[in-house]
Amino acid sequence: MMLLYNLTINGYTAAVRVASHFNPKARLWVEGRHKIIQRIQEAMKTNQQRVVWVHCASLGEFEQGRPVIEAIRKQHPAYKILLTFFSPSGYEVRKNYTGADYVFYLPADTPANAREFIAAAKPAVAIFIKYEFWFNFMKELRHNNIPIIIISAIFRPGHHFFGWYGFWFLKQLIAINRFYVQNESSGELLRRNGITQVVVSGDTRFDRVKEVAAQEFSHPVIEAFASGNQVLIAGSTWPPDEELIVALMKKPPINLRLLIAPHEVDQQRIEQLVKEFGKGALRLSKANPDSAREARVLIVDNVGMLSQLYRYGQYAYIGGGFGVGTHNILEAATFGLPLFFGPNHQKFRETIDLIRLRGAFPVSSIACFLSIFEKVASDNYIYQQAHAACLDYIARNTGATEIIMTGLKGYLQEE
Repeated sequence: MMLLYNLTINGYTAAVRVASHFNPKARLWVEGRHKIIQRIQEAMKTNQQRVVWVHCASLGEFEQGRPVIEAIRKQHPAYKILLTFFSPSGYEVRKNYTGADYVFYLPADTPANAREFIAAAKPAVAIFIKYEFWFNFMKELRHNNIPIIIISAIFRPGHHFFGWYGFWFLKQLIAINRFYVQNESSGELLRRNGITQVVVSGDTRFDRVKEVAAQEFSHPVIEAFASGNQVLIAGSTWPPDEELIVALMKKPPINLRLLIAPHEVDQQRIEQLVKEFGKGALRLSKANPDSAREARVLIVDNVGMLSQLYRYGQYAYIGGGFGVGTHNILEAATFGLPLFFGPNHQKFRETIDLIRLRGAFPVSSIACFLSIFEKVASDNYIYQQAHAACLDYIARNTGATEIIMTGLKGYLQEE
């Protein structure tokens, strides 16, 4: 089975190399891994301190793991932190993150790369966030008696680990030292399959969004745009989401402004949005406080600041619900914004919970969105109920980082 796995890894790597000739993200993936082992060896060859290796797939997983990374930095300053990413959307945004001592792309998961990476990094412990299971790296970690910790993990019965064909994959999980899972159903599923080294810690994303809400943040252009106005923040939107939002802004039920941060911010997408919203639409990169005061729509044409922007709104639309699933709704919920999103939201516990608590409102069409938005915006009781539900939900679900850090003390011994 390991042979088949390695063939799959090699095939994937070859396919990305081909795609890099015409796909910008694939090009970043390939270029970022050019001589990656040599660069890691060079960066770490003089290090004399113990190392914690933290690996994330992308930006979302990084934000999920960030509270733990920063707690390690604060509570265990003797350790260096090595942070790796699989995806360009994570690495390119956080490659200068000051909370880590080293930030790299993860080399492709081949036996040779795994051996050389572990030999260069010499981690005292490896922490993988949520879904990241790279079996050659895991094998090499076990070979060197390096503990493997999975945090903020979530498992469902349909995962390949638990299918009739998944015995080999499940066997790899048994060798992991500790799982910190988001919910009891994940813990029970693992235990039923013979994995007992499980702690139900909760989801560190709640800790992260609470931290973000408490941070000081100022943006003069956005403050000028939002001041004295009702603002809808539309985050991580895709074209099907934007059809609803364009329709709303043509005839809003209240005097409404829109701050929109699309999921893709390439030049073509931004220009298309400016065209769709028409007169009164302005790109953030070209705005100043005076021009922002006159705009009806402000388009965020950069990445990495969305989580801070919800503080300027009264309502939030979260994209992705007309595709594979909604993006992060907790970043908006922590500010108490009533939430709107498309119909494909069922795989996330927080969307289901907040719908039940009347803090979130799924919409399935333009007419549905216009009707529900008008109801929430015009009825102060409904609005305040949603506002309170979101704030209370975040407050009741924080604390995962503390649980994880208590467990990590056994692996992070001070001299």
